[in-house]
Formats: sequence, structure tokens, C-alpha cells
Amino acid sequence: MNQPRVLCLGEVLYDFLADQPGLPLEAVESWTPYPGGAPANVACGLAKLGTPTGFIGCVGQDDLGTALVELMQTIGVDGTGIQRHPTAPTRAVYVVRSLTGDRTFAGFGKYDTAAFADTHLQADQLPIAQFETADFLVLGTLELAYPDSRAAIERALQFANQHFVKILVDVNWRPVFWSDEATALPLIHELIRQADFLKLSEEEALWLYETDDPGVIAHRLGSVEGVLVTAGEKGCAYCLGGNEGRIPAFDIEVEDTTGAGDSFVAGLLHQLCQHDLQTLADPTVVKRIVSYASAMGALTTTRPGAIAAQPTAAEIEAFLYLQQQPG
Repeated sequence: MNQPRVLCLGEVLYDFLADQPGLPLEAVESWTPYPGGAPANVACGLAKLGTPTGFIGCVGQDDLGTALVELMQTIGVDGTGIQRHPTAPTRAVYVVRSLTGDRTFAGFGKYDTAAFADTHLQADQLPIAQFETADFLVLGTLELAYPDSRAAIERALQFANQHFVKILVDVNWRPVFWSDEATALPLIHELIRQADFLKLSEEEALWLYETDDPGVIAHRLGSVEGVLVTAGEKGCAYCLGGNEGRIPAFDIEVEDTTGAGDSFVAGLLHQLCQHDLQTLADPTVVKRIVSYASAMGALTTTRPGAIAAQPTAAEIEAFLYLQQQPG
């Protein structure tokens, strides 16, 4: 297996999606498990596109953990950085769905949020050698909520800076993982300050910066190379390599929005790995890169689940080709 060009650090888990859309948590009668977790979704998306990728995280010594490790292995993700916790369970998240396919996180069943294996990622067991050859490190904010995994993120940032690895932060704000918002904000802002690329949803941008204009956010941050703000059916806006623009949403039949933002990130990074970063000075190249990322995100919504729904490079290219045809 090739050395990973992208390292994705954070949570891998099972999303238990409600089988009865439109019902509240207590009325749901059955659930279907789908593998997920934002950094794991990104890693799998990249591997499916053919970019060598490694995942760094912690799962339990349980059946769910084993199934997730085997899944990533099958997809082609390098699992050198996966740790196994002897007693803590692999995380399961319950997700209720609206009739239009939008999802709401509904808790962790019988466990407290801090009881899961992913919170115990150990900084001293990170695969240091992989940072020496990687181009990008992908981080979310969920694991900042727990002391062990927060320390692992800090160590990963040190390694990334030592070896000139570019850092992409996808905020992926989920209040259900935190005891309170006031604790989260300074930690999230501190992480973002170390990012080369920042991906936010429209809601996250408004929450953190009181604007959803990526150019304004990039200007405030100063040193960032790219800010991308996704807004579902409204498309996405970007400021990348100093070029600003907007890509409208593709007209598609949405079944399930789970993992769409993660697929967007995977599509973006796949493209950044194909291009010299100097080419971000060209507005045409930038628009093509963001269109590709948007197409990957859009296609993921046409099937249920996150990882299971991710398209291949051939599917994305065929989709983009059709979009360019008249009529």
C-alpha cells in the first residue's frame, strides 16, 4: 500500500438511522446501522477516489469496532493509526430523519458521550512516520471535547507542522458531544487558527463569525489558504487561493444527507492532491476543484448512509460531464 498522502484523525462510529422518517426519537420502531464519523467518512471517500489515505482513531475491542476496522481495510484505507481500547465501547450515534431526508442527532443510547473508545485516542501512539510523507491532515472538532483525544490532536498538529503537512479543519459542530457551548468555542477557534484550509457549513460560519462570506472569514483569519462554506440546497461559496466564487447546488433527488459534507471534503482533497497548490491562483482551476467537491457531496445524498453512498471517481466525472451538456 502506498504511503498515505492524507491523514484523517478523529472518530469512526456507527450512525443508527431511524427507519421511520418524520418520527421523534421515542416513536422510532427500528434502526439501521451505517458506518460513519466525519474523519472516517473523508478517509473512505478519498480511498474510493484513489488517493492513498490513512485513518487515525480509536475503537473498542468489540464487534462494532472490528467491523469498522475491516470495512476501512476493504475500502483501502491505511489503518496503521487505528488504536483499540480494551474496555470502552465503539461509539454508536442515533439519528432521526425528517421526511425530506435531513437528519438530527438524537443521542448515544445508554452511554454518556465520554464513555466511548474514540475519546481515549492516545497521543503517544500516533503513527509518527506517516506524518513524514503526508501532504494533508484532516481534523474535526468533536474530539476536542475529551482530554485524551484533545491531547492527540495537539500532538498531531505538532507533527504536521514539523513536516510541513497542510491542515484542513472541518468544523463539524455537534453540540451533543459537548457538555456546554462555552467550553467548545475557544478550543474550536484555537484549532481553526492553525488551519491552512477551513470547511464550514453555513450555520457554523454564522455561529463562529456572524457571516457566511468565505472571503470575509479568510480575511479575518489572515493566514488561511482556503475557506469553503457549504449550504446544502443553496450550493457552496469559496475563497480559495484568493479566488472567490459560488457554485450552485446540483439538481438531484435527495434521499439522505448523512455524510454529504464529508464527501465534499474528500472530493476537495482528492483534487488538491492532483494539483500543485500554486495552481490555486487560477480562478478556472479553483472553480473546477470546488465543482468536483460539490458533485461528490451531491451524489452522496442520493443513497442512504455516508460511506456506503460515496461515489467513485468515474461516477463523479460522468455526472459532471452530463451537467455540462446543453438541455
